[in-house]
Amino acid sequence: MRLLHTSDWHLGRSFHREGMLAHQAAFVDHLLEVVERERVDVVLVAGDVYDRALPHVDAVRLADDAFARLAASRARVVVTSGNHDSALRLGFGSRLIDAAGVHIRTDPATVGTPVLLDDEHGQVAVHALPYLDPDALREPWQLAGRSHEAALVEAMRRVRADLSGRRSRSVVLAHAFVAGAQPSESERDISVGGVSMVPTSTFDGIDYVALGHLHGRHTLTQHVRYSGSPLAYSFSEADHVKGSWLVDLDARGLAAAEFVEAPVPRRLARLRGDIDELLSDASLARHADDWVHATLTDLPRPLRAMERLRGRFPHTLVIGFEPLGEPVGDTPQTRVHGRSDHAIALDFVADLRGVPATAAESALLLAAHDACHDDPDADVLHVTRAG
Repeated sequence: MRLLHTSDWHLGRSFHREGMLAHQAAFVDHLLEVVERERVDVVLVAGDVYDRALPHVDAVRLADDAFARLAASRARVVVTSGNHDSALRLGFGSRLIDAAGVHIRTDPATVGTPVLLDDEHGQVAVHALPYLDPDALREPWQLAGRSHEAALVEAMRRVRADLSGRRSRSVVLAHAFVAGAQPSESERDISVGGVSMVPTSTFDGIDYVALGHLHGRHTLTQHVRYSGSPLAYSFSEADHVKGSWLVDLDARGLAAAEFVEAPVPRRLARLRGDIDELLSDASLARHADDWVHATLTDLPRPLRAMERLRGRFPHTLVIGFEPLGEPVGDTPQTRVHGRSDHAIALDFVADLRGVPATAAESALLLAAHDACHDDPDADVLHVTRAG
């Protein structure tokens, strides 16, 4: 049996206010191509189909199209809900949809009841675990503690109880933070009481574990893997290779796993240097079509930085400032006591730009301050009283 493991589609998500729906639709096209080209029998989607519990109508339309096309393909589909999904919304109509070969599991009550599939070697039991909130399950499941580990340990107890009565190979889908993997900046924190991590040993004895939640691909053991998200959702993922795991099961269990790279609709680049260097360095021409995060090291801070950078890198989305040689002194909070509002505003301008305000700017700030006061002498009186 051939499996295709994917997760964390986050349909409807934007990237620094740039819409991603067209790129996500291109990934769905790629997924269908892989299913046909590689003769995939089962597609596993390990949670976070949507980016939010109440997804935009266009995201719902894309998900509907994706599942309808997968249902019409050669593959069966098993889907779980992630921490970004609404379990009720994603799971609506799941009992009817089962008949089409798309098995959506979002209800903790179904944990321990597998999707049963067959190939020439016999039966494969696919246990799809939805995202398990320890707070919601602590009482009904009588969990030993308030942690994700406690919830998943109980879930896997139920899975193993089912498997103990079967002669079948086993696959588990889970949406969790499993020890040994590194998060990126685009995942939502799922810690409860400061505890979010689950040990890899929780899944011991399972032939293949398809994990979701973390957006980078990881091989924790030969049997336990994250596919990661199909697209980069933060600049911390600029060096990620995105895609899905193509997994083969033979008569004994896991036989092979190969990573299938997904198309990259627009690359990410993190650039650093002074603005003149970034605008003139010929070697940076390859980033003209990339989404760019630029860290400027100029002191003073350059004017119209975004406008100038977009002249060369039209898709610049983020600018950070880390001036080289910036003097280290008191923090702004230590320099406000007993000083006039006008002086504080001048300090703010100097801290922000790296150079003092001009005389004209100083006069403008003073006029703006005075215009906000009933008593134009209030600023002076404040200084006199403080002094």
